[in-house]
Amino acid sequence: MDPIITPAGLRAVPELSYLTAINVARYRAIMKFVYTEYQRLKYWLRPEEVYEGVMAWGILGNYSLEQCLSDLESLKGWGNLASRHDGGRALSVEEYMRKKSQYLLTPYAIEIERMLESLEKVKGYGGSLETTYFDSITECIQEIRNKVMEFEPGEALRNWEKLYEAFKTMHENAADFIASIHSIQAEEMMATEGFLALKDNLVNYLQHFVKGLQRSAYRIEGQLQRVGDGLRDAYLEKVLADELAKPRLEEGKSKEELWLELRQGWNNLKRWFVGDELELSELTLLERATKEAIAKVVRSAVRLQERRRGGISRRNDLETLGHRFAGLDDMAEAHKLAAYVFGLFPSRHLQGIDDRSTERTDTSTWEEPPNVRLIRTRSRKRSSRSSSEPMRSHTAKREAFREQVLIQLEEERAFVDKMQQLGKVEIGALPLLRTQERMRLLQWIGRCTAAASRSFVTADGNRISLIIPGEDEEDAVLRSDDGELLMRNYMIEVAGGEAAHG
Repeated sequence: MDPIITPAGLRAVPELSYLTAINVARYRAIMKFVYTEYQRLKYWLRPEEVYEGVMAWGILGNYSLEQCLSDLESLKGWGNLASRHDGGRALSVEEYMRKKSQYLLTPYAIEIERMLESLEKVKGYGGSLETTYFDSITECIQEIRNKVMEFEPGEALRNWEKLYEAFKTMHENAADFIASIHSIQAEEMMATEGFLALKDNLVNYLQHFVKGLQRSAYRIEGQLQRVGDGLRDAYLEKVLADELAKPRLEEGKSKEELWLELRQGWNNLKRWFVGDELELSELTLLERATKEAIAKVVRSAVRLQERRRGGISRRNDLETLGHRFAGLDDMAEAHKLAAYVFGLFPSRHLQGIDDRSTERTDTSTWEEPPNVRLIRTRSRKRSSRSSSEPMRSHTAKREAFREQVLIQLEEERAFVDKMQQLGKVEIGALPLLRTQERMRLLQWIGRCTAAASRSFVTADGNRISLIIPGEDEEDAVLRSDDGELLMRNYMIEVAGGEAAHG
């Protein structure tokens, strides 16, 4: 739900005028003193008190009481101060008739000074990655699911404030911390030698947060998915009733505005943990950003270590190596020694995606088929065009690729038919699978878990659905030709579509 914008929300803010005025130092000093007295529970101040307090700091030179009175009236005109007539202390008619006032901070000015006070403390992005907020959120959502209809008056509001404050603080701290890693100051610090001493603690800190994220945050995602619309509305209605039951001396937000704010807050919470059909959840993005931060820290440390090793003198090593070469009489032995010391020369580094036939880690490189890559010459010399070359025909390659795609589609159709015959089936109840079937099944599970609906539709129109087991259920073993895999006991269902086997 998008926020509602009203004309009042787009008005100019004259209360901020004193921050950019010509005599900004005088206005800032007055507002800071009045705000300090406000924090001491002294609300109404006379001009003489303001003037004496400002002059006690010794930061304004050649400042008079008349100038202070003028500045107070300017601040009153901008809406930062409110005033009332002060006639109780007059000792004569002339003093009473003279315009004497007391001044009080307005609500806008209080929030502005609070903001400025917070800005003065900012020394960087700050932030932290704490997993304790996940525990507070889990506790609050569990309480909603168990006793929403049994909340005492005021208990639902306390639960909501605790829930949303933990969520908001966790999100802001995590965003600030990740931003600090990508700041210019962090980049400069990661380029210094002192960063190596900090690297291990920083990596452990990030890894601990990722583990806590995976352990607790995804449990929150499951709990939020179990809170239906009826339970949500019943809970928010109790929160709204507690909020409206508070005694208010000033005109506050209407019932409809409070309800929209509560619904927006709940939608923010659910979108952060669960996501929707159009976008990934913020939880997934935070986990990805944290892993990227770990990789960045490790890369910076590796570069520093390589730079440190690059500055070490290798003269003694090279002299020893030269004596070893000089003592050899056989050229073949010299070639072997050079291969051990310098490696293969010249070498070429090829980059690309390997088409592996298996994922087994114990398979030797020599047992896998080669990956053919077309290498173009990097020579700047132009080849002579003595004779024209005929147009190359790629018909054979296209036909071969077409046959390969058809074979893969046929294998997928066969596996879909096999899973359709099994119906709803758990991982532990699956028969022995071939390697290709096992890889395709894991691919299905990955696509389902990444989707908010926990399902997707294949190219032939078959819908693949996934049911995630509860936390207390035991894991299952997926058996295939290339080994056994211990994993969660997911339930998979394949439903045929109109385009199936078309």
